[in-house]
Amino acid sequence: MDHIGKFVFGARYIHTSAIDHIEATQKDLIENARQIANVPPQAFNVVKIDTHSITLLNYPLFSEEGFPSLREYWTVYLPDGPVRYRTYVNSANPPILHRKELLLPKGDSDKDRFRCLTQSAEQIGLFDDPHRIGFRHPWNILLKKKGYKLVGHDLLPLGNEESSEEEIESTFERVERHRTALTRYDFSAPLQSLARFGFLDGIKTVFDYGCGRGDDLRNLLANNVVASGWDPHYAPDGVKQIADIVNIGFVINVIENLEERATALCGAYSLAKELLVVSAMLYSQEAANGKPYSDGILTARNTFQKYYSQDELRVYIAEQLNEAPIPVGPGIFYVFKNKESEQRFMYGRQQNRRTLLRLSYLSRPQKPSKQDHALAKYAEHKELLESLWEQCLSLGRTPDAVEVLNHESLKLNFGSIKGAMKFIFSMKESAPEFFEQARQNRINDLSVYFSQIQFEKRKPYRQLEPQLQRDVKAFFGDYKSATAKGRDLLHRLAQPEVIDKACAEAAEKGVGWYEPSDFLQLHSGLVPQLPPELRAYIACGTALYGDVSSADLIKIHIRSGKLTLMRFDDFTGKPLPRMIERTKIKLREQDIDYFLYGDEFEPPFLYKKSRYIDEEFPRYAEQVTFDEQLTSFSFLDLSGYGPAPKILEIELEKHRWTIQGAGLTRSKTIPDLDAPCGLNFKYRDLIECGETQKKTGLLNHPRVPESYTALLELAEKILDPVIDYFGMIELTYGFCSAKLAKNIPERIAPKIDQHASHEISKNGQPICQRLGASVDFLVAHENMEEVAEWIIENLPFDRLYFYGTDRPIHVSFGPDQARSAFRMQEIKPKRRVPRPF
Repeated sequence: MDHIGKFVFGARYIHTSAIDHIEATQKDLIENARQIANVPPQAFNVVKIDTHSITLLNYPLFSEEGFPSLREYWTVYLPDGPVRYRTYVNSANPPILHRKELLLPKGDSDKDRFRCLTQSAEQIGLFDDPHRIGFRHPWNILLKKKGYKLVGHDLLPLGNEESSEEEIESTFERVERHRTALTRYDFSAPLQSLARFGFLDGIKTVFDYGCGRGDDLRNLLANNVVASGWDPHYAPDGVKQIADIVNIGFVINVIENLEERATALCGAYSLAKELLVVSAMLYSQEAANGKPYSDGILTARNTFQKYYSQDELRVYIAEQLNEAPIPVGPGIFYVFKNKESEQRFMYGRQQNRRTLLRLSYLSRPQKPSKQDHALAKYAEHKELLESLWEQCLSLGRTPDAVEVLNHESLKLNFGSIKGAMKFIFSMKESAPEFFEQARQNRINDLSVYFSQIQFEKRKPYRQLEPQLQRDVKAFFGDYKSATAKGRDLLHRLAQPEVIDKACAEAAEKGVGWYEPSDFLQLHSGLVPQLPPELRAYIACGTALYGDVSSADLIKIHIRSGKLTLMRFDDFTGKPLPRMIERTKIKLREQDIDYFLYGDEFEPPFLYKKSRYIDEEFPRYAEQVTFDEQLTSFSFLDLSGYGPAPKILEIELEKHRWTIQGAGLTRSKTIPDLDAPCGLNFKYRDLIECGETQKKTGLLNHPRVPESYTALLELAEKILDPVIDYFGMIELTYGFCSAKLAKNIPERIAPKIDQHASHEISKNGQPICQRLGASVDFLVAHENMEEVAEWIIENLPFDRLYFYGTDRPIHVSFGPDQARSAFRMQEIKPKRRVPRPF
C-alpha cells in the first residue's frame, strides 16, 4: 500500500479517491462509519481517520478551488457512535484545506497541479505560521498582505491594476503606462520577499526602479531602510542611483516597446551592487481582455500588459542579463550580481530569517463602479442607501417614515422609502435572502422578549414604546398575538424534547458543544445565535442571576431544568483557563447554588476550549491547534473534566512538553539520566548501550535538550510499540556523541545515521542534518526480518536498515518520517551497500 495522506497530530486525512489504496482495516472503518452516520458516498470527499473516530468531510469545490472551504462534516466515534454533525453553510469564516496533493493517491491526474500550488505557497511564506491559516478570513488577509491573489490554482502577484470590465476605447493617443500603478497600503510582493529573506535589515540600500506612486518607498523609509526611487511619470526628477538592492517591480510588463523594455531591465541591473529583484504579471484566466498590441494586449484604460508564464519570464531575464535568475515566488526572480551573496542566499534561503517590519495600513477606498445609469445613481446616493439598508436589517422590516432621518432626501430621489427599498433590492442580488433572515431574527428577538416578561410576571405595559408598537404590528399584527407567541415559547421550555432538539440544531451550526440528551455548553457571546427556545431558556435564568454575559461559559442542562454559568481567569487569552466561579441556576426551584474556587478548592483547567467557541472568536485557530495537539497525547486522559492541573504539569514535563503562550512547545530542560524515557527505558539505557561506550567509559551525554526529546520520541513511537508486540528488546547501539564516535573503530557515518541526534558540531551546524534519533536493537528468538517488516507496516519510522535475520536492526525516528527501508547487502567482506527493502 502507498503511504497516502496528510498526517496532523496522529490523524490521517485522505481523499475518497484514495480509499481503495489504503489498508483494508481502515477502509472497513470508513465504510462502517458511513453507514452509522447514514451518509451517502457522494455527500463527502475527504476522510479523517483518527484513533477513536472517523470524520467524513465535504469540500464541495475540492477540485476547483486551490484552498477549498469546508461545508459540513460528520464525526463517528468508534466503534458504534455517537455521530456529530456540523455545517458551515452560514459561517463567515469556515475552515479551509491546504496541501491537497497529500490526500490523493499516487498517479492521480490532479496531484502535480495541487503540488505546484503548495510549492508556490511555501515559496512566498504562506505556511510559515501553520497555526493561523486554517480559516478563510485570516487566510485571505494573509494572501493580500503577501501581495498575491488566488486564481484557480495559481498564486498571482498583485502587480498592476487591471480592468476587464470596461469596454476598450476605439481610439487612443498613447499607451498610458502610469495608470497601471496601484495605490498600495502594505509592501508589494517583491518587497515582502526581500523582508522574508532578511535583506531589509536597514544596512543595505534599496533603489526602486519604476516606483509608481512611491508606496513601497514610504514603507521602506518608515522602517529605517535607506531607499530612493525613480518613475517616469510620478517621480521623473528622481535620480537613478546605484544601490545594494534594486527593485524593478511590475515594470517590464507595462512597456510595449521591446527595445525600451530590455533597456529598462538592463538599466536597473546596472544600478545594482548586490541584487536585482525582477517581477512581472503572470498569465491567468483573469488576465485583462483587450486588443492585441505588440507582444501583449492593450486594455480598456489605454494601458499595455504583457503577461508571462513563470518559465517565459525566467528565460527573458536570463537572455537579457546573461545571468541565471533565481525564482523566489510566482512572478518574482532574484538576479545576484554579487556571487558570494548568491551562494549565501542559496545556502540559507530555507532558514527562517525574516525581518519583522512595521507595515503601514490605511483605509482602502472603494473601487469605482461601472458607469451605467443604475450604478451611477447608486454611487451618487450610496451613503443614503446604505444607511437605509443597515436600518432595515437592524429592524427586520421596512422603516417607518418617522424612523428615517433622511426621509425627505429619499422621497426626493426615489419617490418614497418603499421606492428606495425597491431600488436597493434591484442592486443587491442577495437582498431578499438577507432581508428574510433579518426579519426572522427580529421575530425571534421579540418572542424571547415577550416570553421573558411573562416569566418574570411583569405587569403589561399600558402603552408600548413607539418602535415596539411598530414592531408588534409588522410581525404579529397586534399585542395580543405577540404575547401569545411569547407565552407559547415559554410553555415549550418545559418540554425536554424541545430543548434537546434546539441544542442539536445549535451544535449543527457550530454554536456550542452538544452531548445528546444531556447538555449544550457554549461561550456566552454566542447566545444571540441560539434558537429562540434556548435564548428564552437562558433569559429565564437572568431573572435570578443577572446578565449572563458576565459569565464566560453557559451550560444548558436539557433534562433537569438547570443552567450552569462559569467564569474563568482570562478565558480569552489562555489556552487552558482556570475556573474561578461556578453558579448553578435551578429554574424549577427558583434557586441558585454558588461555588467559588481558590484556596480550599483548586481551580480546575478548562480542557478543549475550542468546543465552546466558534471560528469568529479571537485566536480560534491557535486554540483548535492546541486542543488537537493535547488530545493527541496518548499519555493524557481528557475524558470527563480531565486531569488536575498538577497532574497535567507532571505528565507534560515527563513527556518533554511545556505550555508557552497559546501553544505547546518542546521542553528546553535537561532531564535526569535515570528519568523514564518511554514506557520501558530510561535515558541512560539509550545513551550507555553501545559496546565502545561500555569499554571506554566515556561520558556520552547529549548536550542539547532537543537530543533528549528525540530519544524520547524514538522510544515512544518505535521502541515501545515493538516491545508491546514482540516482547523485550536488547539495545546494541544508541546515542553517539562526537567524542565517542572518534573511538569507534568500525565504519560509521555520523553525518547521516542519526545516532548523533541533534548535537551540534564545532561549526555550529547539526552533526547529522536529518536530526531525530536512532538505535540498533535485537529481539531475542525472533527473525529480525519479520520484525523489520512489522515496523515498516505499522510504525512512522524515518530510516530502517536490515542487516540479517539474526543481526540488529537500525531504525530511526525523525522529523521527516521518510519511511525509507533498506537491506544492507554484502558485496565484499565488511562492505555493504543499501538496497530497497
